[in-house]
Amino acid sequence: MTSLPAVPLTLEGASVLHQMMRFRWTAWKALTPAERDAVLAEAAATLSAMEQSAMYSLIGHKGDFMLVHFRKDFEELNRAEIALARLRLSEFLEPTTSYLSMVELGLYDSTLKLYAGLAERGIQPHSPEWNQEIEVQLARQRQVMAPRLWPAIPDRKYICFYPMDRRRGESVNWYQVPMDERQRLMHDHGMIGRRYADDVKQIITGSIGFDDWEWGVDLFAEDPLVFKKLIYEMRFDEVSAVYALFGTFYVGLRVAVAGLAELLKV
Repeated sequence: MTSLPAVPLTLEGASVLHQMMRFRWTAWKALTPAERDAVLAEAAATLSAMEQSAMYSLIGHKGDFMLVHFRKDFEELNRAEIALARLRLSEFLEPTTSYLSMVELGLYDSTLKLYAGLAERGIQPHSPEWNQEIEVQLARQRQVMAPRLWPAIPDRKYICFYPMDRRRGESVNWYQVPMDERQRLMHDHGMIGRRYADDVKQIITGSIGFDDWEWGVDLFAEDPLVFKKLIYEMRFDEVSAVYALFGTFYVGLRVAVAGLAELLKV
């Protein structure tokens, strides 16, 4: 029997795009009040029709706004991006960065059990029978996990978004750790997050092959302090302390479409 695959099974759901923007205040102030009203009315009509999009006012120098879109696939994300670009408001929004990913659920526990069971039956990895059994298991999991794979954007006041990697060089390499050990580490890591489940909603997205980092993390909460508490505690967890690398953090407040005019008032 060939050695079992090292890659854990995953489930993918909604396609996700984060757009970070800087607002051109000088150009905006140069418009007449009537012109600003017309721009905002057009933007409000388009944004109101986007059910799975949300706007956030970023805090700090990294940008002024972040738009988050959850869609069925990349084609729908592209249509949302183009629809926003067609707005006159886009003349005052300067993109600073973006992030493309898909909602992802890792199945370490299920993978270990399934691989072991198939091996005991003498089924060769990657054979047609192996692949069929894998797909049956994934189809069953997709039905059970549908609410987590296709979530609505949580209606919380604050968002914290950041990308992250697993170390794969220097002194340690996550991708060379045996799967059962990775499963243990991820289980322990996940138990920390569960303790914060009442205060923060977490959505993990996979971005390998889509963007510069491997995963994106969105945290949604009514109190931003929970972001600090959760992430700080996780830094002491082995999987983060040894194997995690973190990108730029973005923190913002949810902006309702009706509140955009007040936010851009001059």
